[in-house]
Amino acid sequence: MILDLKVVNGRVVTMDPDRPAASVIGVWAGRVVGVDDDVADLPARRVVDLDGAVVLPGFIDAHNHLAWAGRAARIPDVSPCTSVAQVLDVLRGAARSSGWVEAAGYDHRALDRPLTARDLDAIGPRIYVQDVSGHACVVSGDVLAELPASALREAQRDENGAPTGFLAEGAQTAVRALRLPYSLDDIAADVEAGTRQCLREGVVLAAEAGVGGGLIGSSPLEVEAYQRASLPIRVQLMVSADRLEPVAAHAADGIRRAVPLGLRTGLGGDRLSIGPLKLWTDGGMIARTAALTRPYEGMETSGQLQDDPESMRAAIVDGHAAGWQLAVHAIGDRAIDFALDALADAQRAVPRSDARHRIEHCGLVRPDQLDRIARLHVIPVVQPTFLWAYGDDYAAIMGPDRAPWMYRGKAFLDRGIVVAGSSDRPVADGKPLRAIQFMVERRSRTGRSIGPDEAVAVRDAIAAYTTGAAYACRVDDVLGVIAPGRLADFAVLDADPLTCDVSAIGDIGVVATVVGGEFAHDPAGFTG
Repeated sequence: MILDLKVVNGRVVTMDPDRPAASVIGVWAGRVVGVDDDVADLPARRVVDLDGAVVLPGFIDAHNHLAWAGRAARIPDVSPCTSVAQVLDVLRGAARSSGWVEAAGYDHRALDRPLTARDLDAIGPRIYVQDVSGHACVVSGDVLAELPASALREAQRDENGAPTGFLAEGAQTAVRALRLPYSLDDIAADVEAGTRQCLREGVVLAAEAGVGGGLIGSSPLEVEAYQRASLPIRVQLMVSADRLEPVAAHAADGIRRAVPLGLRTGLGGDRLSIGPLKLWTDGGMIARTAALTRPYEGMETSGQLQDDPESMRAAIVDGHAAGWQLAVHAIGDRAIDFALDALADAQRAVPRSDARHRIEHCGLVRPDQLDRIARLHVIPVVQPTFLWAYGDDYAAIMGPDRAPWMYRGKAFLDRGIVVAGSSDRPVADGKPLRAIQFMVERRSRTGRSIGPDEAVAVRDAIAAYTTGAAYACRVDDVLGVIAPGRLADFAVLDADPLTCDVSAIGDIGVVATVVGGEFAHDPAGFTG
């Protein structure tokens, strides 16, 4: 046998318990055929000497927004601004697209005061400034005037009862309905930009968390944009539950609603595939809309559920019955209660032993919810970097008694719960290594300790972004470990996270990313 690629002189962390370390990897037809002595003497068309670099299985980002990340990188970014005046300076020079000025990165916490519609009216018509969370926006007065009455009823209001221009959740979705759709070519270009960001950080599979509708969708034809795009990594698409439609299926099938043609989780190939059905049950902590069982610290609000509870429950039950894996967005503990209740109802109606349903974010988990998550075999898909980036604020709005419950780690693992790592890019830094460091240290970027009892070992943190995320994305048969028969996807690093100082893990360099046996990202020049 002649190998296509033989990687030698590497410090390989395989994440395979049967063979945890190696120095040689043999690849043929895009897959690993063996390590060390199994392949060391085989000839190869190409031999790459890693000169002692560390090799991990390619990272998997189980919850990412590729199109949004690409779009945020090309439109004006107001995240560096510290005043409303600076935001307006950025917007004055912005180009229009389809008659709109769009900006990304708005964060009311960073400014001298909140941005308002009156501020934006000084710039011109059709101004849309998206909140960094993705759950809210600020718009100009003319946009407010175009909104339906139902959306305006949800609008934030000032002391005189007038809309401020800040809109969250369903009201923001009404604004997006005015702006959408984006063109397929624009979406494809944004997706390509988003995947290149992932590639540079060692990510080989990104799960796009919502296409075709919902809070994040860009077009009713969005899947075609991914087919048009030149994808340097593997992509899995979560389809918005908005796409569920009544179907006249045979009575024996037990399916009331489905995505047209019966599409469901698992369709596709190694490069582009359909993942879970995505549902939103609440908002986010940045926008103060995550649904809690008691109010945010120092506030009257407890957040909100995303929609009518019975409508959301029906979507979960019907999606499960139609054979979908479900990815249920639930950040606050009240939303997690709702998600667990609905998932239990779905399983009682149609038992499925390997559904692998997920709770996206699972951000505030009370102690009494932990065992229930374990019993239902639900997979928390967490974003540890949220607490690195925003942990000081989150801890303040949760208060000292609830802050230790945020984005748990050890409590899940102690109960045998599979934990999947993700970024929610571009809401926060997308680097898996940054998230791995946080999972071990549990310290925000300012050094604040947040839930230290939830700290995990480095290997367990790495597992969240390899074996755990692979399990959550139902690709654990081909990704997550370096072993014979698996796809030859690797992250090559300039230091070993298992042995370096924990505080340095987030700054480890990704010197190559290998996808299907090809060095798709090779800044170190291993392949010449």
